Amino acid sequence: MTLPAYADDLGHQIYAIDTGFERARFDAAYLVIDNDRAAFIDTGHNAAVPRLLGTLSALGLPPDAVDWVIPTHVHLDHAGGAGLLMQHLPQARALIHPHGARHLVNPLALVEGARAVYGAEVVRQTYGTIEPIPQERVVQSHDRMEILVGQRPLRLIDTPGHARHHHCVWDARSRGWFTGDTFGISYREFDTAAGPWMFPSTTPVQFDPEALRQSIDRLMAADPQRLYPTHFSRVDDVPRVAAQFRALLDVWVPGALAVYGEVPADQAERLRRLEALITSTLLASARQAGVTLPEDTIRTLLQMDVTLNAQGIAVWLSKQAMRKN
Repeated sequence: MTLPAYADDLGHQIYAIDTGFERARFDAAYLVIDNDRAAFIDTGHNAAVPRLLGTLSALGLPPDAVDWVIPTHVHLDHAGGAGLLMQHLPQARALIHPHGARHLVNPLALVEGARAVYGAEVVRQTYGTIEPIPQERVVQSHDRMEILVGQRPLRLIDTPGHARHHHCVWDARSRGWFTGDTFGISYREFDTAAGPWMFPSTTPVQFDPEALRQSIDRLMAADPQRLYPTHFSRVDDVPRVAAQFRALLDVWVPGALAVYGEVPADQAERLRRLEALITSTLLASARQAGVTLPEDTIRTLLQMDVTLNAQGIAVWLSKQAMRKN
């Protein structure tokens, strides 16, 4: 068996597939196998579908071996290709969080939301046409739900904080969580001899720090040995990265509230200060984790995340202000 160059064998019959979204080793979909049955966890965008099917074929499995397609949530870098992929998998059902299922059955609102964040032309060029998933092929998840891939149990739990429509998937065989964006981001470019580095993803529009903390606590309660974040691939040394994640969140939230107190009416200046806060703390955290890349390289790799995280925190701040009023 020879895997394609874009796929990695992570052990335990789990394969990470680089979707090619944005840049190499940025966005992963996962293929989980047992007894010649399979599930995809996250799909990437439409352009990733040939890679997912190619990996399945390289492993000697036909399309009808796939029983489940499981987006961790419905953001388009995780689920944009789910509808197109389902068209190639005749036996598969899509297992979707109940707060997100309707958006993959009728993607109009999902696409409009992406256009509001990224712009219509970027969405068109990046994602193409988002194909709907027929309602009869959709199963809605619930907290602590368990499914089988072959004889392999996978358990789903509700994990809001990054998004309300987010669930994570526990694989007891590998003692690992497929975390989508709930447990944040860990790019392999930042790996050092000391281990990986991880930071939160607070992108628009449903960031909720308290819910996120509670979700991380639930994930850690399983004593995981590894994480499988969408951005990007397997992460070991879980207590270490959890401490990094929590430390940054504990700085960003009070820091953001302080920024709002200083410039409550100037949205542009508030966003600029949030980006500065996130950038400076990420640089310091990376250095503390042992990252020795040049600062300009770090800034370039993190530019998109800084922008989106600042926007997400700004939305959260606006919601907090509305509640007080």
